[in-house]
Amino acid sequence: MTLQDEDRAPLDTAAMQRVGGALGSHPAGLYEDARGRRWYVKTVESPDHARNEWLAAQLYALAGAPTLHYRRCRAPDQVATAWQTLQHSRLSRFSEAERRQARHWLGVHAWLANWDAVGFEGDNQGVATDGTVLTLDVGGALRYRAQGDPKGEAFGTRVGEWDRLRRDPDNPHARRLFADMDAAERQAAGQVVTALPAAMIQACVLRHGGAPALAQQLLARRADLAHRLPG
Repeated sequence: MTLQDEDRAPLDTAAMQRVGGALGSHPAGLYEDARGRRWYVKTVESPDHARNEWLAAQLYALAGAPTLHYRRCRAPDQVATAWQTLQHSRLSRFSEAERRQARHWLGVHAWLANWDAVGFEGDNQGVATDGTVLTLDVGGALRYRAQGDPKGEAFGTRVGEWDRLRRDPDNPHARRLFADMDAAERQAAGQVVTALPAAMIQACVLRHGGAPALAQQLLARRADLAHRLPG
């Protein structure tokens, strides 16, 4: 196997050394592979949860929204991200420039129904060593909540998250980040999503294990988001 093939192969934690424990609410660990690279691997509730998070990560990437680097795992209920050193991972420590970066991705979070975009403790946004603001975990996007419960009808064709992420008192860190966005910021954040071609959205969903119905739902959500933009 070439190094390029190895980089595409699913990770097998059974062949790796565990070097650290869980950082969040899911069973997880930090693993080191034979080349010395480190991966944070969490075990989620089911293979469907893992597929949901993988697809969410690919849709974030399609929209250009920075996240940690996701990698497939051999175990179907595992999700892996490349270990990355961060300057900080608390919204309370963000500079104003970092907050502006984070706000630019409001439209993507809303479109993908990531209720946990900022985190229960303001800990789902981080700043990489190069200054890029990242969403650290996208497990709360699409069909499942961050703790694993299905969203059911709460994930539909309307993007109520566009308002709730800015206003909901029960999501205080998201409100603290997004509430003061002016019309120009909101327009720019929404256009990140509305500018995505339908064919690219459909291809991404189908290529990464999503159902055709989900692709259509995301197109409907994109259209609904377009109607919510200022002006």
